[in-house]
Amino acid sequence: MPPRLVTHGSKNMDDLSVKQTEEAVKNLHDAHQTILTEIRKVIVGQEEVVNNVLTALFARGHILLIGVPGLAKTLLVSTIAKVLDLKFKRIQFTPDLMPSDITGTDIIEEDVETGRRTFKFVEGPIFCNMLLADEINRTPPKTQASLLEAMQEKQVTAGNTTYTLDAPFIVLATQNPVEQEGTYNLPEAQLDRFMFNTYVDYPKNDEEVQIVAETTGRSQPEPDTVMSGEDILKYQDLVRDVPAATDIIQYAVNLVASTRPDDSRAPDFVKNWVQWGAGPRASQYLIIGGKARAILEGRFYVTVEDVQAMAKPVLRHRIFTNFTAEAEGIKPIDVINRLIETVER
Repeated sequence: MPPRLVTHGSKNMDDLSVKQTEEAVKNLHDAHQTILTEIRKVIVGQEEVVNNVLTALFARGHILLIGVPGLAKTLLVSTIAKVLDLKFKRIQFTPDLMPSDITGTDIIEEDVETGRRTFKFVEGPIFCNMLLADEINRTPPKTQASLLEAMQEKQVTAGNTTYTLDAPFIVLATQNPVEQEGTYNLPEAQLDRFMFNTYVDYPKNDEEVQIVAETTGRSQPEPDTVMSGEDILKYQDLVRDVPAATDIIQYAVNLVASTRPDDSRAPDFVKNWVQWGAGPRASQYLIIGGKARAILEGRFYVTVEDVQAMAKPVLRHRIFTNFTAEAEGIKPIDVINRLIETVER
């Protein structure tokens, strides 16, 4: 349980605040290591994916997971929810899924004694802490858009009533990059709501051997609970308190501005390959993601390396290449790698 942080008062209280903050940072760092240990009981490899999910969670962001079927994306999310003692729900997105299937709907309920009929709201699966939107691109835009208010405002509106979602709340959506027939690409506005876009790749040879060995027997490992939702909320506040120097913020802004072909800071290869780049939300996510990464590593300050580590998952789905780039086989990740090498610190 993290100590309560004191942010103002006398000198003694300020000294106490510093000590409490240092203790809280250490507690989160230690808890992070324990969380990873428990997750590894079930999930083999995928360290970058696991770290991105935890970073997004403590940064109050949402994450889009791209990967072919069978890579344990659902198992990963449900395992993290179990380790963190979060209420987990999964929605299989299909072409006939309606918005009310996600958010919930009003039904008419009749009182047996009086015969009086009233409307009662039945909560949908979105009322949870960790929502897995499986194959989100298989449902039409109208249903996809039903997630927008929940992701941004942490609330759901049904009829004339607004319902607040329980905190913490994080959406983890998956997409299958192979089967594109009968799918609906996410609109740019909804893509921008996701803090990270993370690719779930095939396991390495030794990892796949371990996966097969551990999953084809009778016994299945069970991870222990490490943290509660209340703890996560306090640590999310602590992440926001991590200071970021002005030059670090300026670097993040310059990095994002360099993705825009019409910006004077954009290098020539961006002007040649990029149709349009990332908006201000990307700069915000680079910094808040950097803060979360720093504190999970036991530091109470953000470095350029933290921002650079966030660049790929934050910018991958916010950079749209043009026909010239496609003809040359250039993808957004190639642009990001060159920008990290090019933009001055």
